[in-house]
Amino acid sequence: MVAFEEILRTIGEFGLFQKLLTFGLTFQYFLIPIFFCSFLFIESDPERHCSTDWILKADPNLTTDEQLNLTLPREDDGTFSRCRMFVPVDWDIGAIREYGLNETTGCNNGWVYSKTLYDATIVTDFDLVCDKSTMVEVVQTVFLFGALVGSFIFGPIAESYGRRRTVQLPVVLSLIFAIVAGVAPNFYIYIVSQFIVGVGLSGYRINSVVLATEWIGVTQRSFAPCLAQMSAALGQCATAGLVYAIRDWRIVQYVLAGGQAIVLLYIWWIPESARWLLGQGRTEEAHKFIHRVATFNKKKIPENLLKEVTGEQQVHRGGIKSIFTSKVLVKYLFIVSFAWFSVNLGGFCLSLNVGKFGLSIFLVQLLFGMSEIPAHLLCIWVLELIGRKKSLISILLTGGFVCLLTVAFPQDSTVAITVLVTTGRLFFNWAGSVCVLYIQELFPTSVRQTAVGLGSIAFRVAGLLSPSLNMLATYYWFLPIIVFSSLVVVSGVLVFLLPETCNKELPDSTAESEGNRNLTTKKAGSDFNVDEHNSSKSTKL
Repeated sequence: MVAFEEILRTIGEFGLFQKLLTFGLTFQYFLIPIFFCSFLFIESDPERHCSTDWILKADPNLTTDEQLNLTLPREDDGTFSRCRMFVPVDWDIGAIREYGLNETTGCNNGWVYSKTLYDATIVTDFDLVCDKSTMVEVVQTVFLFGALVGSFIFGPIAESYGRRRTVQLPVVLSLIFAIVAGVAPNFYIYIVSQFIVGVGLSGYRINSVVLATEWIGVTQRSFAPCLAQMSAALGQCATAGLVYAIRDWRIVQYVLAGGQAIVLLYIWWIPESARWLLGQGRTEEAHKFIHRVATFNKKKIPENLLKEVTGEQQVHRGGIKSIFTSKVLVKYLFIVSFAWFSVNLGGFCLSLNVGKFGLSIFLVQLLFGMSEIPAHLLCIWVLELIGRKKSLISILLTGGFVCLLTVAFPQDSTVAITVLVTTGRLFFNWAGSVCVLYIQELFPTSVRQTAVGLGSIAFRVAGLLSPSLNMLATYYWFLPIIVFSSLVVVSGVLVFLLPETCNKELPDSTAESEGNRNLTTKKAGSDFNVDEHNSSKSTKL
């Protein structure tokens, strides 16, 4: 039987269709960093005092200083309390001035904020201060938990319902609930919407790159995951500029929804993976899409070649059971998932601390994005030059040791620490790109999406644990760095146990994944030559 890779070589391994498909699927990654804006670009402890306008009923002509002196207690350092106020009384202003107020209470009527970096944030709109100051971390955790749930849902169902549907539905969810978050009248509606957005984004991420990869030939497979990560890096740069210019989180949500609406317009024209359709026995649909791609790329496909590649196609039904009954696949899944877990734990720990490195939050965000752009372009070349295995090992070990170097500097060395963590995060994101590609090439088509979903669960668990790991910094600031950097180094050592997959065809069965895949240079099994391909006049089945 002729491999599906032979079809891709005939219709174009990375022609105009694949380029447009990759661009369309990776544009969403440009928007993903903006989804984090509402709970990253904040001032967790803004200047404020309790709203005490009740006293203006007694004397509407009070100056601001007089109002604060009469209604707010002072801290030990002489400043006004930011979380307490005197209990309102129904006295005239003369009695209040003469006897004063002593009994205190919480800020029952909200807060007045001043000298803030932003015009509006979720902290100021929902009063997430004082006894609610931990709610920002709760939002981060809920969002990341939604991403974890999305991995559970959209990974396995993509094997049954296809890559296309599990890319389209997350786009719809993300658009609807990005708008809901922007108009949320209270914190509870906002946090529920963020959970659902997390579900949608996770579903999109684990399915979109697989869909693109399955349409790309063996020599160019690294393009999809690397360009997706580069698009996200560009999005980080744009996010820094966007929030710097628009300092109201609700307006940013509306801008985000506009970008998401653009994705929604074209996502319905994204085709299903022909490789998946063939694995499901849906050959007629696969023929239709293959012919469309050939026409789009201005290629001709011989009818006899198409019949050969599909005529003997076996229907492969996979699932989690297929993975866990193979010791080899279990080993692959554990090692790649552990590497993915480690780099994401480090990446999120650094990202969620973007405003705590001593420099401008906008500058650090911009540096994070700018540093990754050349790295992901370089990633495409390096993956093809030295392969997946050597690339991942070197990236993991380098990234882990670079972050460990931060421990050698005092906490007030803001420039040195920022440079090191930016470099470390660059390698972590680079490793993430390799993991996305590597796990697809290690597992057969019948369980590829399930494997990516399971790996993504480890990826998301790391994100979920990152806020908790960052809390260790309250004891020693470098503890989180030591933990995630050590895990990254260990994962780099484990990758030595994986096989190389560079320039090998995507496996379609467990047997092929366990070591029986043919190199793309091996053309045995094909009874066709180039002249026969080009001599065919008809592409109609």
